[in-house]
Amino acid sequence: MQQREDNEAESEKKESVEKEEQQNKQIRDMGQVILNENSNKYKVELLTIIGEVEGHESAPSHSKTTKYEHVLPKLAMIEDDKSVDGLLVLLNTVGGDVEAGLAIAEMIASLSVPTVSLVLGGGHSIGVPMAVSADYSFVVPSATMVIHPVRTNGMFIGVAQSYRNMEKIQDRITTFISSHTHMSQERLEELMLDTTQLVKDVGTMLEGPEAVKEGLIDEVGGMKEALGKLYDLIRKEKSKSPEK
Repeated sequence: MQQREDNEAESEKKESVEKEEQQNKQIRDMGQVILNENSNKYKVELLTIIGEVEGHESAPSHSKTTKYEHVLPKLAMIEDDKSVDGLLVLLNTVGGDVEAGLAIAEMIASLSVPTVSLVLGGGHSIGVPMAVSADYSFVVPSATMVIHPVRTNGMFIGVAQSYRNMEKIQDRITTFISSHTHMSQERLEELMLDTTQLVKDVGTMLEGPEAVKEGLIDEVGGMKEALGKLYDLIRKEKSKSPEK
């Protein structure tokens, strides 16, 4: 009897160690982890968007990046997994590839599970659409969000068609942001073209409380507030679908 209990305890310990090792590997490789130790026993997926959002081209090896080919499959798995109750997105990004950033933002916005985002440090450039793509967004007081016009790298043909194409890309971004926030597209464009704030660029830097005041982010808060809001959204979702 004692031997069996010892074996069971040893098996549980081994399983716990393996689970921890697997979780640590997820954090190292992709900045992702499952939060399921809360009192409600909700299964919450954590997604981090850190550094530069890497798109079709690889960023320099010394850059801290979030690869969209890792993020998109993960978001698809979250939607397909009926045991997942919600998603928490942590952002501290300088921006990056426009197409990749918009793809991630659209994926987050299309999820059926409740989603909450939290901006830590910064949510710059294409990080803005990703920050506002969740059902509810938070920003810490010390974080900043930078809104500026679309830029391009490499060869640029100086013709009217190139300018119109840039305008279309920018319009896609402002349309997405305005449809997921309390800001109008006109106000976004006004902030984008401000020449009085950034030394080497056109645009606007908003600190956490300013981003909330402008209607870009829903609320100033940290992890406690973000998780609390996510749990509230999950409870409301479960009350509508008790069979889930």
